[in-house]
Amino acid sequence: MNRNRTLVRKIFLIFSHELTEEQKFDLYKNWQVQEFVTLPAYLQALWSNIPPELESLDVYLTPLFEWLREKALPQDLVLIQGDFGAVYLAVKKAFELGLVPLYATTSREVRETKLADGSIRQERLFKHVRFRVYGR
Repeated sequence: MNRNRTLVRKIFLIFSHELTEEQKFDLYKNWQVQEFVTLPAYLQALWSNIPPELESLDVYLTPLFEWLREKALPQDLVLIQGDFGAVYLAVKKAFELGLVPLYATTSREVRETKLADGSIRQERLFKHVRFRVYGR
């Protein structure tokens, strides 16, 4: 890989969901992201299905970390969200590689509707607010 590429702000997406249009706009506007890099299917399946019975995730996550080391350059962004233990290890690895690990913050609105039988139905709405660098 040519590690002297023209500077294009990339973000590597290590999470199990799709970015919303609002999140994409935030990344374009506030983080100058020009390219979104999704995980290959086999790594997406690995990240999205972390076995809860494993005692340690070090070996399990090795393919993901090798891919990131090969594809990302220092100062590239990486959005990391998911299983708490895996997130911890991925954030640690991102810092080791000189990457900028981010997570999304949201606001939550709860709407309550009183139903005819007297019960209350709650609806929770989450709205993207911003991205924040881990550790700040």
